[in-house]
Amino acid sequence: MFAYVVRRLFQMVPLLLAASFVIFALLALQPGDPLDEVRMQNPRITAEQLAALRKAYGLDDPIHIRYAKWLTRALQGDLGYSRTYGIPAAEYIFEQRLPRTLLLSGLALLLALLVSIPVGVFSAVRQYTLADYTITFLAFIGLSIPNFFLGILLLYLFAVRLPELIPGFPQFPTGGVPPFLFEEVRQGLVSLGTFLGLWAWHLILPVVVLSTSSMAEWTRFMRASLLEVLSQDYIRTARAKGLAERVVLYKHALRNALIPIVTLVGLAIPGVMSGAVLTETVFSYPGMGRAIFDALVEKDYSVAMAALAFLALMVALFNLLADLAYALVDPRIRYS
Repeated sequence: MFAYVVRRLFQMVPLLLAASFVIFALLALQPGDPLDEVRMQNPRITAEQLAALRKAYGLDDPIHIRYAKWLTRALQGDLGYSRTYGIPAAEYIFEQRLPRTLLLSGLALLLALLVSIPVGVFSAVRQYTLADYTITFLAFIGLSIPNFFLGILLLYLFAVRLPELIPGFPQFPTGGVPPFLFEEVRQGLVSLGTFLGLWAWHLILPVVVLSTSSMAEWTRFMRASLLEVLSQDYIRTARAKGLAERVVLYKHALRNALIPIVTLVGLAIPGVMSGAVLTETVFSYPGMGRAIFDALVEKDYSVAMAALAFLALMVALFNLLADLAYALVDPRIRYS
């Protein structure tokens, strides 16, 4: 197992280098350059001054030279400086924005797991019933609706329309986060219950939106996987021995049926974080996804590069963790 992990970690190095170069090249090939904002804010700036700034920032170098400089600094822990916010890109992404995205993504994944596994089991056990058809229909709807459209729809319903139509209906926040942070709770300025309640109130709609596609996908996979396991010979043998259906289902079938879900969950974690770009934009949630969107619009390439490279690293790491989790779920699997 240890040799396998070490080998996979070494294989990740060229993969991450290739991914970071592709990301860097795509950002560099966007129309315009980071000095467009300078030109718009200062229309009197001369061509000579722009050329001097372009040379100072290294924007007149070929892409491979600029990438080599970025990679050298990144390996030393320097991910660049945000022109928009005036702070290091690493501080802005990993200290200010990433914790909020981890909270949103973690709650979305937890909700998707808590709903999809029992609902998928329920659908498989009641195959070809009205309940099964209803769950399948709702799962297809969940897979088909884009996050941004679902977010706008829920905002319209729960933040605008329903409070107008139903007296006393609670109006959900249209976006953002509570105006105070944990530091004020620590100082006793705000009670912990108020803090948790307001954060939960702000996160309900974004969490539901971000978890919908994963919830629908995992429900379908859970149903299909469990139906495949329930048709195996050893399940028929267990039933023929007189074991209770609950024992057959939860002790013999469910563990093997969960193996594909382990892969899906492992691969979905970075996917949910990247999918948070649209969700955080719709709900004006100040997380890493919104930071990526703003950085691309404002051509703040240091921030965009740091965030996208981090997502590429997460994809590679969680692929490895998903493979290792196989051995925990299925003892027949061994890595050498």
